[in-house]
Amino acid sequence: MNILDTIVAQKKIEAARLPAGAITDSVLAAALQKRGGRRDFFAALQRPPRGSMALIAEVKKASPSAGLICPDFDPVRIAREYEAAGAACLSVLTDEKFFQGSLDSLREIRAAVKLPLLRKDFIIDQRQVLESIEAGADAILLIARILSGAELRHFHTLACGAGLAALVEVHDEAEMDQALSLGAKLIGVNNRNLDTFTVDLALTGRLAARIPAGAREGRVLVAESGIDSRADVERARRAGAGAILVGESLMRNPAGIAAKIAGLLGA
Repeated sequence: MNILDTIVAQKKIEAARLPAGAITDSVLAAALQKRGGRRDFFAALQRPPRGSMALIAEVKKASPSAGLICPDFDPVRIAREYEAAGAACLSVLTDEKFFQGSLDSLREIRAAVKLPLLRKDFIIDQRQVLESIEAGADAILLIARILSGAELRHFHTLACGAGLAALVEVHDEAEMDQALSLGAKLIGVNNRNLDTFTVDLALTGRLAARIPAGAREGRVLVAESGIDSRADVERARRAGAGAILVGESLMRNPAGIAAKIAGLLGA
């Protein structure tokens, strides 16, 4: 098994421990209301607070490909610095075994900042959508690579019906076509191959070209992975991205977050 298969196998074990029960969009909407409502993740990307490119800044301690990224890891402090530096939204890694994240970090960050939050994890069970809401997420990640077409459509419909944003992550032409057929408004192109963990920044442009000109209005394309410089950001913008998701290059120097973000956004 490759690392992605190993992660998914672990997620199935974790999801099996979640409470049983019917998960419908009305159940999810009630949980969202009980929590106190949502912050509009999609709208925040359309109105970036700094520069012309919206930044989803990621709170991430480690990864299978890079190992420990941020030894001095204080998720709440980092989230506050991201907010002050002009991030539009935050992405919070909650996987424990492979990324050293936690749902507790998501809860703590929600209480500390006002930005919309994406739960960054491997969603393979509808009960994880409810879990995401209860932990404070305004958006979830749906990775096309690990879901069947029926699962992707079902989870996307559930999340959107409840009022969550769903970032549909794609890595090839077939997955992009699948996301478009769903009517996904928020599509992320992961420049990192999840089988080999190699990065190809040209991928965003190749997949963006598959979006018909008439279907680009009201949709946000997010360039994910490998973005480290202003030149990378400009390349993503020219390719058609309206937002970038950046984690590792920010987390490598947590003391220099503000300067790094200013350099990326050019504002």
